[in-house]
Amino acid sequence: MSADRPLGVFDSGVGGLSVLAELRRELPGEGFLYLADTAHVPIGALPDETIRDLTARAVAALHARGAKGVVVACNTASAFSLMHLRERYGAGRDPFPIIGLVPAVKPAVAATRSGVVGVLATPGTLRGSLLRDVIRQWADPGGVRVLTAVSADLVPLVELGRADGAEARAVLREVLTPLAEAGADQLVLGCTHYPFLAGSIRAEFGETFALVDSGAAVARHTRNVLCGAGLLRAEEGPGTVSYLVTGDPEASRTVITTLVGEGGQNVSVMQVST
Repeated sequence: MSADRPLGVFDSGVGGLSVLAELRRELPGEGFLYLADTAHVPIGALPDETIRDLTARAVAALHARGAKGVVVACNTASAFSLMHLRERYGAGRDPFPIIGLVPAVKPAVAATRSGVVGVLATPGTLRGSLLRDVIRQWADPGGVRVLTAVSADLVPLVELGRADGAEARAVLREVLTPLAEAGADQLVLGCTHYPFLAGSIRAEFGETFALVDSGAAVARHTRNVLCGAGLLRAEEGPGTVSYLVTGDPEASRTVITTLVGEGGQNVSVMQVST
């Protein structure tokens, strides 16, 4: 496996672009293949086995296109698929790292002063065991109270480029007000789409919450994994990004261009099947 190959990044939609931004900051010399399964987003309400199947198909597509490893930049997909993916790709002769997300409960628990932490999650992440496991590991021993808020409406709004709109603010006001009233001072953004809602959260709640997500930590962990596997690319200039979607590329291009901030220039988006 050549270190010069690109690193794959997968999300069910454009939310993983928040993780990609952190990866590009941490690993400026790496090339990336970003795959958004826009034909099936949002996946949180789908059956568990369907989530695993869609994630496996996406990772296989990135592997077939020459990726040297994959960051599963989706909390729901990570919650249901990491073990299965590592079993599948960990037996080969060449390393093919699978890196997933863990809700950032640990740093939120360490930072809270009120003893109350909020988690804004999708239905799928809330249903999976990963969030429960990290709460049990990091919050319960110290007696920190963790409150969850869930919405099926926020991911579609981000996908449509409406993260800063009145509708998103209304949904956030409804689901997060109980957490604010309960004294939460940390808000874990338990979906990679949610960092794009930071402006709307601040507009509604000011500095009530410190916003905590796992993007930067995942990027640092990815560097360590690539170094350990001998797959870190020698930096010979900035790496490039190819954007792949399973749905309509024209529908995704404007939103992706806005979220990645490529100097106002339209990015190239290609449709693929998985």
